Amino acid sequence: MEVSNFEALESGVGELIQPFDLDEFREWNRAKKSRKLEDKLMSEQEAVSRFVYDGCYIGTELYGTVRCPMSLAREVVRQNKKDLRVCGQGVLELDLWLAAGLVKKLDITYIGLEVYGTSSALRRAVESGQVEKCVEWSNGAITWRMKAAAMGVPFLPTRSMLGTDTLKYSAAKVVEDPFTGMKVALLPALVLDVALIHVHRADKHGNAQIEGISGFGAEMARAAKRVIISAEEIVPTEEIRKYPDRTIIPYYLVDAVVHAPFGSHPGEMAYAYGRDEAEIKAWVEASKTAEGAQAYLDKYVHGTKNHDDYLKLIGEERLNQCVDLRERRQA
Repeated sequence: MEVSNFEALESGVGELIQPFDLDEFREWNRAKKSRKLEDKLMSEQEAVSRFVYDGCYIGTELYGTVRCPMSLAREVVRQNKKDLRVCGQGVLELDLWLAAGLVKKLDITYIGLEVYGTSSALRRAVESGQVEKCVEWSNGAITWRMKAAAMGVPFLPTRSMLGTDTLKYSAAKVVEDPFTGMKVALLPALVLDVALIHVHRADKHGNAQIEGISGFGAEMARAAKRVIISAEEIVPTEEIRKYPDRTIIPYYLVDAVVHAPFGSHPGEMAYAYGRDEAEIKAWVEASKTAEGAQAYLDKYVHGTKNHDDYLKLIGEERLNQCVDLRERRQA
C-alpha cells in the first residue's frame, strides 16, 4: 500500500492555546529535571511562588470534587497569579480561579457544579470577556493530548469527538487514515508549564502514590515542565518502596512536594474522607453573584494565611465529619 501525506479533511476552529515544541520539551527534561534524590518538601506558598507565574499554562488533575488540589489552588488565588491559561476537568479549584479573575484562556472539558448545575463563575467569566478564549475538548481527548506529550509524539489519532460540535470548537484535525481509509481525529500534544496534583502519599523526594481512581495523574505529570505534588501524608521512602506498583508519579518528574492533610477539602479522597457537602453548597450559593463569590474568597482564601489556617477556620469537628462520612459509606 502506498502511504500518502496527511491532508486535513476537517479542522476545528479553536485556537491551539499552548503551542508545543517536543524537542524543546525533551531538552527541558534533560537540563532542568534533577535525577538526584533531593528533599523537595516545601509549603504551598513557596511552591506556588517558585513554580507558578503570570501567563503560564497550568493544569489541575482529577475530576469534579475527587482528589482536587484545593490547598494549592487557594494559594494560587492568594498570590494572584494572573492571565492563566488553564486546562482541567475540575469543579471547585477552577471555579475559584474563574471567580478571582485569574483565567485568560481555557481548554475546557468540564467545569460544573455536578448535581447543583452549571457554574455561575464560568458563565460570568466567559460572558464578560474575562476569559478571552474557550476551546472545547472531551475528557478523554484532553488526557490523550497529555499522553501524546508524554510519549514524545506530536499527536495521537483517535475516533473521539468525530461528528460532534466538540470537535468543531476544538483545535483538532480530521484526516484519512492511510492504512484503512477511515476518518480519525488528530489530537495535538499538550505540554503544560505547571501541573498541580494531589495524592494520598508521597515521600520527600516526590515519589507519589494514589489510592482508588488514578485519573490522569501519570499522563499530566509526564506532560508538564513543572510538577507540584500535594499529599495527604509524607511517608519514608522505605514505605514507598514496599509497594512500587502504586507509585504513579516517580520523583524525577516532581519539582515540589507539599504536605497537605485534607488538601482536597471540601472535595473528597478515596478511603480517607468524604466530601463536605455543606461547604460545597455554601460555594454554590455564594458564587451565584460576583459579590457573593468575592465575599467567599475574602473569608476562605484571602482571610486565611495558608492551608493550616484554612483548616482551623473549617474546624476539627467538620473535618472529622468528612472522615466519618467515608467510614459510613465503606460500612
